[in-house]
Amino acid sequence: MTPDDLPIDEALESPRASAHRASHGPKVPHVPRPRDTLAERALFGPYSSVETPQACGHATPLPPVAAAFAERRRGVRSTTATRAATVSAAASAGPAPGFPMPGSIANSSASANSNDTGRASARVLHVIPSLDPRMGGVVEAVVQLVRHLEPLGCASEVVTLDADEGPVHDRVRASVHRVGPGRGFYGLSPRLVGWIRANRARFDAIVVHGIWQFHSVAAWAGVIGTRTPLFVFPHGMLDPWFERAYPAKHLKKRLYWALLERRVFDRAHRVLFTCEEERELARHPFLSARHRLAVNGFGIDSVPDDIDADAAIQAFRRTYPALDGTRIWLFLSRIHEKKGCDLLIDAFADVAPRDPSLRLVIAGPGDAALIASLKQQARARGVADRIVWPGMLSGELKWGALAAAEVFVLPSHQENFGIAVVEALASRTPVLITNRINIWREIEASGGGWICTDTRESVRDLLARWAFDTTPDQRELMREAAYASFETHFRIEAAARALLGHVRAAQPDKHAWRTAA
Repeated sequence: MTPDDLPIDEALESPRASAHRASHGPKVPHVPRPRDTLAERALFGPYSSVETPQACGHATPLPPVAAAFAERRRGVRSTTATRAATVSAAASAGPAPGFPMPGSIANSSASANSNDTGRASARVLHVIPSLDPRMGGVVEAVVQLVRHLEPLGCASEVVTLDADEGPVHDRVRASVHRVGPGRGFYGLSPRLVGWIRANRARFDAIVVHGIWQFHSVAAWAGVIGTRTPLFVFPHGMLDPWFERAYPAKHLKKRLYWALLERRVFDRAHRVLFTCEEERELARHPFLSARHRLAVNGFGIDSVPDDIDADAAIQAFRRTYPALDGTRIWLFLSRIHEKKGCDLLIDAFADVAPRDPSLRLVIAGPGDAALIASLKQQARARGVADRIVWPGMLSGELKWGALAAAEVFVLPSHQENFGIAVVEALASRTPVLITNRINIWREIEASGGGWICTDTRESVRDLLARWAFDTTPDQRELMREAAYASFETHFRIEAAARALLGHVRAAQPDKHAWRTAA
């Protein structure tokens, strides 16, 4: 064999190196590795479990899944065949060493075609602690994005820490993998890390929804040493309001950030925000110039096709006949301290005596002790008989309540996007909200609602203005403005296209070695 017939690296090597190779075999290249601290070993196991046998000094070959991942760690480009072999090895060999998998993972799919690999131009994994619809807006965000990525050719899957028997949103159009609950307050789950490591090669990107729980750290740990793009949606959880409202919890967050959460953001290809206001508020105190931030936008679908507005209104009124012939003011959200329910009850009690037809509906799930306290507040203010507490509303009853309401009221102290607010706009219902809801500027500019501050006096003045300073014709005009606001600013299709654009733009980065830890 002549030098021209040799591989380029062998043709250029010295005679001494050639002799060494002949007697000892080919040289094993150095494999770059992220830091392997004691804390990371305790949480995720040693990274050496996916090194090559030669590099680790093992005489026996590694299991197929570990060998496949080791090839990726050496920086080898994944061809379609290599990627398929990796997925096949992961499926046949089970979890990566040291990461037990659950005995069974529940798969629920409302649309099997949404995960047809033959048709999907991109595949995205969404990581979220739970798909329980009672958990509020982040769950609805995932449901909406998954639903509207599908027509764009993007197949989605969701992995959660839900138990097999736990409730899952009935409208999610994706395969749902439930690895089981984690341990402790933060949901520590090496099992989730193992699942992501064993399946990451199937996806073009991983999107984390929400932070301050272990699921985001698991996503980071699951892609360490790979080129898989990682995106993070904080969904308002970096808002500085939490620092002011809960200073003790904020100290815990600072520690958690320093130890773990910072690594998630350092590794993220993009940190995505639902609106400009959220991005600006999130800059302090955790983010810095090294983090790549982008406004992705967000929204919802229009009223579901299977919902007839008139029939839904009738169903709602039949269920709550005491509301017939009244002016319905609707609060529909998770009942939580930050939602300002106490402000709303006090303001309503100040205004209601002037119009006996006024009724307040406070609908949503919440802590039983908080709800009992709010009901006691209503009794003390003399308006208990004019407030209806239907609990969580969903499906036809929810859309019926939104359409039947004269106005939607949400006096939150902090709200990232306010999906229920946008659902009201889509139902042609004007909104009365505070300037602590991050989409207030768009709503005010479009005339779909009125804005106040999050104080009792400001909320009271806004309710009084709506109750006594508007005519039926003016309120009807605002209903049309509310729907125009939804159409202009808050349709989910644009947000889904933006997310898919981020995923596609990140694909070249899959060929660049990133070892942020």
